Amino acid sequence: MILSTKGRYGLKAAFELALSYGDGPVPLKRICDKYEISENYLEQLFGKLKRAGYIKSTRGVQGGYSLAKEPKDITVGMILRALEGEITASNCVSKETCSREAICATRTIWEKIESSINNVIDNISLFDMIEKVE
Repeated sequence: MILSTKGRYGLKAAFELALSYGDGPVPLKRICDKYEISENYLEQLFGKLKRAGYIKSTRGVQGGYSLAKEPKDITVGMILRALEGEITASNCVSKETCSREAICATRTIWEKIESSINNVIDNISLFDMIEKVE
């Protein structure tokens, strides 16, 4: 499983907002320049994060984007799922029932991998990421 640029760029951008939490809105251009992301693409990602309730926008000369919640209240998993959808190791695990489940030798492996991934991303907040770099 490889995360798309949506998840990778969106998490970097959310991290930037977390670094500036409480300091006012962050201009989109500042994030785009730092990570070499197109403004149009980042606006699309921020639209999804805004609809999910994780970021908010402020219009005007001093406008930009900021987190809608404290960094400790937003996990990596929340950001990735808002941008990528459910995180799964295999399509067969994401389906409720599989006709081959009873004879599948690998399903339990995929379930363990998915559980481990979700455990990691759901237990790391944006605040935890900040603490790792300071």
